[in-house]
Amino acid sequence: MYLAQHCFTPFKSAIDSYELPQRFTFPFYYEPHPLCLLAASELQEYLTTQTDWQHNFGLEDDSNKVADAAKTAAIGKMFGVLIVRNSSGQLGYLAAFSGKLAEQNLLNGFVPPVFDMLTQGSFFQAGTLTLNQLTEQLQSLQQRPEIEGLTAKVAELRSQADSELETIRAQIIENRKARKLRRTLAEAEQNQAVINELNIELGKESVAEKFQLKAAKQEWDNRCAEVSLQLEQLLGEIAVIKSNRALLSNKLQKQLFAQYRFLNRAGEFKDLNEIFKSAPNQQPPAGAGECAAPKLLQFAFSQGLTPLAMAEFWWGASPKSEIKQHKNFYGSCQGKCQPILSHMLEGVEMDPNPLLSNPAEGKSIEVLYQDEAMAVINKPAEFLSVPGKNVTDSVYARMKSMFPQATGPLIVHRLDMSTSGLMVIALTRDANKSLAQQFIARTVEKRYVAQVAGVVQGEQGEISLPLRVDLDDRPRQLVCYKHGKHAHTLWQVKSRSEKHTMLYLYPHTGRTHQLRVHCAHHDGLHLPIIGDDLYGSKANRLHLHAQKLVLNHPVSKERLTFEVNADFILEA
Repeated sequence: MYLAQHCFTPFKSAIDSYELPQRFTFPFYYEPHPLCLLAASELQEYLTTQTDWQHNFGLEDDSNKVADAAKTAAIGKMFGVLIVRNSSGQLGYLAAFSGKLAEQNLLNGFVPPVFDMLTQGSFFQAGTLTLNQLTEQLQSLQQRPEIEGLTAKVAELRSQADSELETIRAQIIENRKARKLRRTLAEAEQNQAVINELNIELGKESVAEKFQLKAAKQEWDNRCAEVSLQLEQLLGEIAVIKSNRALLSNKLQKQLFAQYRFLNRAGEFKDLNEIFKSAPNQQPPAGAGECAAPKLLQFAFSQGLTPLAMAEFWWGASPKSEIKQHKNFYGSCQGKCQPILSHMLEGVEMDPNPLLSNPAEGKSIEVLYQDEAMAVINKPAEFLSVPGKNVTDSVYARMKSMFPQATGPLIVHRLDMSTSGLMVIALTRDANKSLAQQFIARTVEKRYVAQVAGVVQGEQGEISLPLRVDLDDRPRQLVCYKHGKHAHTLWQVKSRSEKHTMLYLYPHTGRTHQLRVHCAHHDGLHLPIIGDDLYGSKANRLHLHAQKLVLNHPVSKERLTFEVNADFILEA
């Protein structure tokens, strides 16, 4: 059994000069409290020097620590620290990791999982064993050569049947033509008795041919049905096993979700089934409850510890599809953690949600060009293009106020909230239609300037990485070759310093966060844009600016070029 003293870690350094947090951390978007930074640094020092367990994080030092490193897949991990006060008033911290670490759920110094599905002899292991047995049985049946043989035999018989029946039908058509000719010749002789006798004979021939076709069809149906029945019997066994496996899997999953019971400050428990019952599919996502944040809070509440502040950081190589920077701090995920933490932190006074504040307050929009059909503006950074879920102030709202006589939707294209630069505004419906068609046809020329955190090798290049939204952590994007949409960017170096590179970026497609992901991803430039709080590190602002826009005037069709410089500069 885990007790508080097994996981409660007093600070190694003196903390007398540190101010305590006034409220608990808003877990989805935050600046780590200084005490969290100190706790994280101590945990990171332990991760760098420990020899208690082995795990390949994909870092350079891991090759010396992990046995058979070449055979062990590199897996970076999210770690969390929770600053707590114990019943004696002593300050310290708890540490946790997401998922498993070194193929274990329980490691000395880290809080335990909310439910340990790896416990020997647990219902989950027994159920998983049964599922695995059914899967092996299913695979064995599906690989039986009789299935392939019977499937081919049915296809062959049906092909032969179609061929023979088509031959009979063709012969019937020719015979019908011959009978028609014979009838015509007989009618020419105008001998009614002969005609009547011929009609009886021709009718018998027609009936005989129809009977022949019917008999042939029945014979082939019988032969196909005999083989199909053998195949269906084999496939029926497979269908029964599939159904049993699906029922068992669903039952095991619900039973597993019921074991994940989360505690809040008021002592109330809710399991995953209850927490996610209002979700779109009423189903918790895979891995729900295994993240560091709920583990930390669960242990603190269960042990009577008072949580004061929390932070989570990534340690190790980035996953293939995601962008995680080593040692960077990240907010808790929306898909898995938001419903759980909403219950666990109920009644806890937290820092305000910065996403509810208006980032555009006090900012103005500069109009660079205006006529009766269109306007071109310079959007400030941290300014929504269209109204958001919680904030309505946006380019759209400002333009509607600035141009009350305008018709149509106004917004032709968008920039990310954090991106500054040129936007074209349509002031009439016809102008909107013309401009929108230009964007769809990709005849609009767009050039962005970006400052990335590092020195780019080479002078120019292109990046093609398909993108889709991270369903568990919107609005983050993932690189996904299976479900992602094509995204293509050209880049060119504008200037360099010792630490940074200024780039021109030319997006040929317009995917969400395309330039940010293409710069930060390890298969792209592997250098995040400065100030990118999603894929890199926070700064004074996101150093990405829509600097140039070339398009045809919606009325005169004149080719127009607009340029405006960014308000950030390359530093040494």
